Amino acid sequence: MQQLAADLREEGEELFELLYSLDDSDWDRPTPFNGWTVNQVIGHLHGGDWAVVLTMTDPAAYALFKQARQDARDRGDEAARNRLGPELESGRKLMAQWYEYFQEMCRQVAAADPKARVQWSGPDMSVRSAATARQMETWAHGQDIFDLLRRPRRPADRLKNIAVLGVKTFGWTFRNRGLEPPAETPHVTLTAPSGAIWDFPGSENTGSRVSGSAAEFCHVVTQGRNIADTSLSVTGDAATQWMAIAQCFAGPPRNPPAPGERAWTQAAD
Repeated sequence: MQQLAADLREEGEELFELLYSLDDSDWDRPTPFNGWTVNQVIGHLHGGDWAVVLTMTDPAAYALFKQARQDARDRGDEAARNRLGPELESGRKLMAQWYEYFQEMCRQVAAADPKARVQWSGPDMSVRSAATARQMETWAHGQDIFDLLRRPRRPADRLKNIAVLGVKTFGWTFRNRGLEPPAETPHVTLTAPSGAIWDFPGSENTGSRVSGSAAEFCHVVTQGRNIADTSLSVTGDAATQWMAIAQCFAGPPRNPPAPGERAWTQAAD
């Protein structure tokens, strides 16, 4: 668990360094993620980190927060639902606000039993799963800002946590769309930034395979890139269907960006 907590912290430190370099005018610029501004992206990340800290430190308060959000959704009041949670600053004040809670979340994760269960917006999950999900969100939304600024990004082996999540959500990708997952689970072989090989066996004797850059795989499963804009090798029907719609994050089904829409950084990866 200490390694996962360290990976999570390093993910946030990379994002903080990027945010610290921004000009004041950058915070209102739209990113490639649904046109969200940098303020909206970091506000979204802060809201998730805030909720993790709340569920780990005050489960009763989190239960009330969760119910209030559900009540607002049930009555169709998205504005009220979105107002629940932390009151957000903007610009560099938001950066400081997010960073403070992010650090607290890392401290809570490092001190927790990785198998302990915490409440969440969907089913309860382990602290390990919560930490992995927050690292994935931090990395993926950080990419939105790297893409906006056209800055190259050097991947690190802590991406393995996200790659594992991507592999584990093979079936979820289909079920989330109301589809039956293929009977055959693809074999995934990834080359880490360090050059190590990460191997995830699929079904016995499977003919479906995904292989190539771990960073590119993580871009695809977080929907930061279209599979067409990567050099990943994809063979077999199950792997092809999966990589076209892969989604390792919770929430309603979303589609990846169109081919070419977010392809510019591939050479930097």
